[in-house]
Amino acid sequence: MALPSPNLDDRRFQQLVDEAKRYVQQRAPEWTDHNVSDPGVTLIETFAYLVDQLLYRLNRVPDKNYTAFLDLLGIRLFPPAAAGAEVDFWLSAPQPDTVTLTAGTEVTTASGENGGTDDAVVFATTDELRIVPSELIRLVTAPRTGEQTDRTGTLAEGHDVPAFQAAPEPGDALLFGLPTAVPRCMVAVELDSRVEGVGVDPRQPPLVWEAWDGGRWQVCETGEDTTGGLNRPGEIIVYVPAGHTASVIGGTRAGWLRCRVTEAAPGQPFYSESPTVREASVFTVGGTMSVEHAETVTDVPLGTSEGVAGQTFRLGRPPVLLDGGPPVLEVSSAEGWQRWDVVEHFGRSGPADRHVQVEPTTGEFTFPPVLREPDGTLRQCGAVPPKGAQIRVARYRTGGGPAGNVARGAISVLLSSVPYIARVTNREAARGGVAGETLDNAKLRAPDALRMQERAVTAEDYEIISRQAAPSVRRVRCLPAADGAGAVRVLVVPDAVADEGDDRLRFEQLIPSDQVLQTITASLDERRLIGTRLVVEPPVYQGVTVVARLATAPGDTDKVREAALAALFRHLNPLSGGPDGTGWPFGRPVQYGEIFGVLQRATGNAVVEEIRLFPADPITGRRGAPADRIDLAAGALVFSYQHQVVVTAMEPEARG
Repeated sequence: MALPSPNLDDRRFQQLVDEAKRYVQQRAPEWTDHNVSDPGVTLIETFAYLVDQLLYRLNRVPDKNYTAFLDLLGIRLFPPAAAGAEVDFWLSAPQPDTVTLTAGTEVTTASGENGGTDDAVVFATTDELRIVPSELIRLVTAPRTGEQTDRTGTLAEGHDVPAFQAAPEPGDALLFGLPTAVPRCMVAVELDSRVEGVGVDPRQPPLVWEAWDGGRWQVCETGEDTTGGLNRPGEIIVYVPAGHTASVIGGTRAGWLRCRVTEAAPGQPFYSESPTVREASVFTVGGTMSVEHAETVTDVPLGTSEGVAGQTFRLGRPPVLLDGGPPVLEVSSAEGWQRWDVVEHFGRSGPADRHVQVEPTTGEFTFPPVLREPDGTLRQCGAVPPKGAQIRVARYRTGGGPAGNVARGAISVLLSSVPYIARVTNREAARGGVAGETLDNAKLRAPDALRMQERAVTAEDYEIISRQAAPSVRRVRCLPAADGAGAVRVLVVPDAVADEGDDRLRFEQLIPSDQVLQTITASLDERRLIGTRLVVEPPVYQGVTVVARLATAPGDTDKVREAALAALFRHLNPLSGGPDGTGWPFGRPVQYGEIFGVLQRATGNAVVEEIRLFPADPITGRRGAPADRIDLAAGALVFSYQHQVVVTAMEPEARG
């Protein structure tokens, strides 16, 4: 429990007025008119008001002292963090030459997209994007059990090519060879196929598209598929990952993609015959690049050095974002511009070290001070820019904040002028934008910082340091790793918002980005005990499918169905679900009785007639056997996967 802060004087305005009136009665009994209309009472109230303001200032002294103590401890406010997203840049038409988008290409939301306001949110690409042209140079069939066969000549002669074996099996593949690798490009695979791959659901065929990265096949995301599982003429949009590499397969060096048959999930139809390809072509339709809600500012003058220690200069456009690297500060000299390194403190800086500190929230740069030692000598904690030297920030990033967490599809405008780019869009919501830390929050975490002393020993230490390293994460849990003593497993759950504004999250939203995992790992590596093995990863998500049958009054079926589904997605939510609404507890099982109560409370007078719980794999979609209780491992969280609710209308007799 925190020590109570003293109230140095708790008197308020009315109390001061009443005390003054009582004092008047004692010292001047002839003064009998104490109404507010009396000029003397007006003077009393005026002075009472001034004293009340003085007492307010006096009571702020403990807060000021506490803030000064935090400053002595080295507690600094966390700067805002910039939201990031993946944005697709679509070509107006396939181009014969490479289209290059430079780093810093700006895209934005349309006006009014950001929470209903009129201000657009601007993003910039983090790296260069090369949209490489492609075509089909090789078509190879690769049965699961058998030799790879080059079908390019057969296709060119106008003959049909079976995509898989006559009776397709999981593992059969159709390989597409491109002239070169097309990392981060969007490729359209156009096929003219006959309806022979009968048996499959064209909306959910047992197929996966993959790209070769030099060591393994990486799964590719796919867009619109108009071929119906390779059964009719159409095209498939394939999003090629960044690791795509040209390799030699079957004696041909090419950038390889493949379409592979997967095992069917329970209830998913499978191929009874192989689809047949008559014509095939491949061409590049765009590219994908990471963007962030930040702006890079260059060559900002700060001022002129006075040649004394401890100088401070402030930017005109704070804050300074540090998640992409420190700002670059330079000082002029006879040899040219010299770079000064940004450090956390000057405790290890020598007299010749060109070091500077930055306060990211305010954009203030501080040069090393000079300290007086006990023997009276002066110790210089770093070099001092010479008098008259010009100081500038060569490069820094500004922006960030929660405004950048825009919804899927909100980024739709290309600000920079780029030839051949027709449109832009983001397939996933931007995430990671966090506002700068408040002083009240810094006061709350100060005791933890004082207790930990920048060391990760207990599980709570690991969780606190992880949250400080990546403020954008929603939940962190530290557990011992399963592979033995001396190993720590840190589970990270990112923040996410459902696209429709309800609790129906998609599985992709619950996987933290590689950058977040690397940032947390680097921070913990500096503070963990020697010999401790560390694993930072997302938790295991146990999919749960609830199949329920309810009965209600005629005319209320749709309303009851929506209420039941909303209650299920809300309760079985890893971020905001569970019995207390703060997120499903790690390792907590899902039980029949609890789900029954959730549905009954949500639907009011409806009758819950039947409930069945199914464990499900949210990646493959495979559903297990029904159970009354679904157990979760200690480091697992629940995930709602395709709940099904059927509501029927009760007969009047049943309702009576």
